[in-house]
Amino acid sequence: MEKVTAKKHLGQHFLKDESIAKDIADTLSLEGYSKILEIGPGMGVLTKYLLDKPTETFVIEIDKESVEYLGVHYPKLENHIISKDFLKYNLNEVFNGEPFAIIGNFPYNISTQIVFKTLEMRDQIPEFAGMFQKEVAERICEKKGSKTYGILSVLAQAFYEAEYLFTVPPDVFNPPPKVDSGVMRLRRKADYSLPCDEKLFFRVVKTAFQQRRKTLRNSLKTFNFSDNLKEDSIFDLRPEQLSVEQFIEITQKIAADGV
Repeated sequence: MEKVTAKKHLGQHFLKDESIAKDIADTLSLEGYSKILEIGPGMGVLTKYLLDKPTETFVIEIDKESVEYLGVHYPKLENHIISKDFLKYNLNEVFNGEPFAIIGNFPYNISTQIVFKTLEMRDQIPEFAGMFQKEVAERICEKKGSKTYGILSVLAQAFYEAEYLFTVPPDVFNPPPKVDSGVMRLRRKADYSLPCDEKLFFRVVKTAFQQRRKTLRNSLKTFNFSDNLKEDSIFDLRPEQLSVEQFIEITQKIAADGV
């Protein structure tokens, strides 16, 4: 097998620049875990650098042709190739509750879903790094006050420190995508438990940004909070004006309302 054919329906764009692949691999601190999971390794341009690290590397790949290629060219991956759909697979069949990092050159079409699954498994994932469409990577790391600050920004930054690292041009991929890519990293906070009801927090954030042009008094009216709480000045703000801490504060106030 000489190479794998990139498949449009899987969003495959194979990175061909070795120095960028090494830079992405080196974004991981290797602190707090001994296992790494790479999503969508393709032909292994990033994998080879992960295999050099003092950690145990697993890869998860839905493309059968890529799985065959990896098996032939990377004997170190023996029994470490998971031929499954990341979004549907129960990762604890491999990791059994142990901590692990996630890394990858993520398919653009499922990249935000990958982040949401990571957030669901945050107890096991101390670190997450990878390449996204540039605007998605920037959105995850964005701070309040920006038009691109949104649900993903708040939820990711509630539990992780988010950092945009560097931009990658289209011409280092085969086939080249139509947009720039961006590499970002999430490092879980030392204390990542929220001082509020986490399910309610998620609901408040998602509901607020569904009508992002409205003030919170209007976008959150389905919560049926009391007239007294409605008078609170924080509800005069629009969602992009609130920090993570302020969303936590609002969640606490809604939970306490009428108690």
